[in-house]
Amino acid sequence: MPHLEALKERARRLKAETFALYLAARHPGTPWYAKLVVAGIVAYALSPIDLIPDFVPVLGYLDDLILIPVGIAMAMKLVPPPVLAECRGRAQEVMMKGRPVSRMAGAVIIAIWVALAALCVAWVYGAVVSSPASP
Repeated sequence: MPHLEALKERARRLKAETFALYLAARHPGTPWYAKLVVAGIVAYALSPIDLIPDFVPVLGYLDDLILIPVGIAMAMKLVPPPVLAECRGRAQEVMMKGRPVSRMAGAVIIAIWVALAALCVAWVYGAVVSSPASP
């Protein structure tokens, strides 16, 4: 299965590049506008919330297969080459030690899901309370 191994290698490289961009967004040598774009791309790439949900046939995976790699390529062009090289090296070191963990990112994602759940509960409660009682 050489195709499967090639896909796994591409996925590993994409993860490493995404983590390098995350580091570049926090690097003082990265211009502010690049930090903004990079932070948005990395947040979208790592977020479980998609622009187009994955259950939508064909289009659901379009953002994962096209938008994220194009966004990463665009963001990499905005980061100065020396900064990107330094961040790639740091990303490789961290990836060799194990999977990077961001408790803050986890907390933000959990907060988003809790807020969405609260909105759904409030919406359902509002619909039940405001509906006329049936005889």
